[in-house]
Amino acid sequence: MNPLPLFFREEKKAALECLLFVAGGPVTVETLAASLGLSNEDVIELALELKKLYNEEGRGLQIREVAGGYQMCTRPQYAHYIETFLRPELPSLSMAALETLAVIAYRQPVTRAEIEHIRGVKVDGILTSLLNRGLIKEAGRKDAPGRPILYVTTPRFLELLGLKDLSELPPLEEAADVRE
Repeated sequence: MNPLPLFFREEKKAALECLLFVAGGPVTVETLAASLGLSNEDVIELALELKKLYNEEGRGLQIREVAGGYQMCTRPQYAHYIETFLRPELPSLSMAALETLAVIAYRQPVTRAEIEHIRGVKVDGILTSLLNRGLIKEAGRKDAPGRPILYVTTPRFLELLGLKDLSELPPLEEAADVRE
């Protein structure tokens, strides 16, 4: 069955809203444009209109630019209610896992040995845990003796932190101030 063409702006916006609702995660502009038969520019304009609409009406849902795409998600101020209702998907990360994840986020691509040099401890088990949770991934091998595996963060990492891309990470000095 062929979809009906989208002629009217409100229909296009409603169709985009449907895709963002069922996606369950960030969707790139290119994927949205291809699915709707629209240009990338049209999708960006419609997404911004939806974002504005949700913000103006103070709904529990919002449209975010995240991980290189758009996502429909809940507002942070209602997180407690959602956590109570759903229970957390992942148990919280240990301090060691958070430190390792921060090293990878700021130094990527980075090898296990480089992470261990910075942290001063072995991180084999932590890397496995972060890989299993989909927060990091292997990204090839370093052109060095032994050709060690390089690690980078994933779009899931950006999604969980609510970041559009890595440029939104706080500067290291600012991050250090927060810890103190």
